[in-house]
Amino acid sequence: MYNIVLVHGAFVDGAHWEEVYKILKRDGYSISVVQNSTISLEDDVAATRRVLATQKGPVILVGHSYGGVVITEAGNDPTVAALVYIAAFAPDRGESVATITKAPPLDTPVSPMLAPQDDFLFLDKAKFADAYAGDVDPQKAAFWADSQVPWGVACFSAAITDPAWRTKPSWYLVATEDKRIPPEAQRAMAKRAGSTAVEVKGSHAIYFSQPKAVAALIGQAAKRVKAA
Repeated sequence: MYNIVLVHGAFVDGAHWEEVYKILKRDGYSISVVQNSTISLEDDVAATRRVLATQKGPVILVGHSYGGVVITEAGNDPTVAALVYIAAFAPDRGESVATITKAPPLDTPVSPMLAPQDDFLFLDKAKFADAYAGDVDPQKAAFWADSQVPWGVACFSAAITDPAWRTKPSWYLVATEDKRIPPEAQRAMAKRAGSTAVEVKGSHAIYFSQPKAVAALIGQAAKRVKAA
């Protein structure tokens, strides 16, 4: 049975994986959740590698949103057997979140990200629910808006040096109602990475609103890698 390591994205913490965690745990997987500081990509890759170092056996490394950047770099670790992107950035060499989002499609909703404060970024609280969690209970989304984890500008601008998806098999879940990363951009990144892709109706917070679909794709990755 493969180990599964879950990596969260910007503005949130690892607790958002709880429902996915519960499903995978019931299915018999050993699960670890990385708690990134989201201060710099270098720090977050290091935090992920520390968790990878504790695993006994091969790992399916999963990232949501900015977490996809983290797993793209950290996934080169020899313990990692496969990558799973959940509505995530999957940058190529030299790319960052900043470069990928520099010229979004014309019909892309305007980002509610505010101007940096002391080198950290936040989402506008009033627009958080619509942009990030349109299919999540409004009270839960409001709590998330009020408990945002500051996202370092250094994370936003840091470029990938060696994309793991070039040498590791990958899977990708496209969130078709995503207003943070346009679905077309997700499809393009999945195609470029050669990922096995599925599409699920849901917001950017699809790991929370559709945990069964997310857990199913992670389980599929684990079974396909094992079979190979």
